[in-house]
Amino acid sequence: MANILICDDDRDIVNALKIYLSDPDYTLFEAYNGADALNILKRETIHLVLLDIMMPEMNGLAVTAKIRETSNIPIILISAKSEDSDVVLGLNVGADDYITKPFNPLEVSARVHSQLRRYFRLGTGVPEQSLLVLGAIELDDDKKEVRVDGELVNLTPKEYDILKLLMSNPGKVYSPKQIFDVLWKEKPMDADKNLVAVHIRHLREKIEINPAEPRYIKVVFGKGYKFEIGDTHV
Repeated sequence: MANILICDDDRDIVNALKIYLSDPDYTLFEAYNGADALNILKRETIHLVLLDIMMPEMNGLAVTAKIRETSNIPIILISAKSEDSDVVLGLNVGADDYITKPFNPLEVSARVHSQLRRYFRLGTGVPEQSLLVLGAIELDDDKKEVRVDGELVNLTPKEYDILKLLMSNPGKVYSPKQIFDVLWKEKPMDADKNLVAVHIRHLREKIEINPAEPRYIKVVFGKGYKFEIGDTHV
């Protein structure tokens, strides 16, 4: 299954692309401006973005640059033939491909499939990435090992899974419920409400120099947790 975000301020184009990409293996999300697209990317795990270049307020080039600050998911630009110079700029700031209006449905499907295949199967995307290195933390998913400043730390399976989830999506905020849903794959009971917080507290004690003022696993108050490399304040 792949989650695809379509962003264009023209609703007819969004609807057309949804038809072209109608596939049981795809879950489609839609946005009509750059800000909405970025908000969806914060909330959802998106594997590919189809992004219009010319949009009001925040154009596709700015959105592409913003996505590339934290993610390597495939980005396919949507352009008119008159926007060739913008396509070049988009590719320079991190887009992977482009399609031009009017669309050929078979070309749209083929380009999306090709980018997803590369992302998932050829090792360029997070889902197939075995080694994650952020700051002083190194997570080797092949060996199921975590090292901090080169020193091996012993994590429980759930602590490891939480760290892997957060490191695979740096900067993305996950609510405790989202973490529970992804890693426990069952409906939380009343007794489970603080389970994620307990695991994160223990995880911080093992990977942070000062767990009370974490550098990596931070709280976004009222929203959840994220992995970040920054200063030493929550």
